[in-house]
Amino acid sequence: MLDQIDTLILHQLSKNSRLSYVDLAKEVGLSRVAVRERIDRLIEEGIIEQFSIVINAEKLGKKVSAFLEIDVEPKYFESVAEMLMANQKVAVLYQMTGPCTLHMHILVEDHQALDRFLRDSVYSIEGIVRVESHILLRRFKAQDGLNI
Repeated sequence: MLDQIDTLILHQLSKNSRLSYVDLAKEVGLSRVAVRERIDRLIEEGIIEQFSIVINAEKLGKKVSAFLEIDVEPKYFESVAEMLMANQKVAVLYQMTGPCTLHMHILVEDHQALDRFLRDSVYSIEGIVRVESHILLRRFKAQDGLNI
């Protein structure tokens, strides 16, 4: 169970995972060693899964963010999911409830790259019945992980 200090540590790390133990200790009112022990425990318990960075895809030339809804024949579900997961362009792949089997997010350079990706990496996979694509126009909010 998380106490108030653990919650504060998680909140601070979710804003900046590069905070040093010393800076974090000042924020939460504990010693550096106590903060390190708490973080180690949070990692060991699986509450903290990883420390990561957020990369600006547009600055790396990935100007098109597309969300794909993919219907898959049930007997091909696992093999289709494995093939899509192996593709470097796939940022996120979810199985969700509703009319579509898989929901996928990809980042590509332009509309031509999206077309190539669909033709070469999606339409050619056996078991895919239907693909519907949606292109992001504007992002209002994006966050990774849980808001603490």
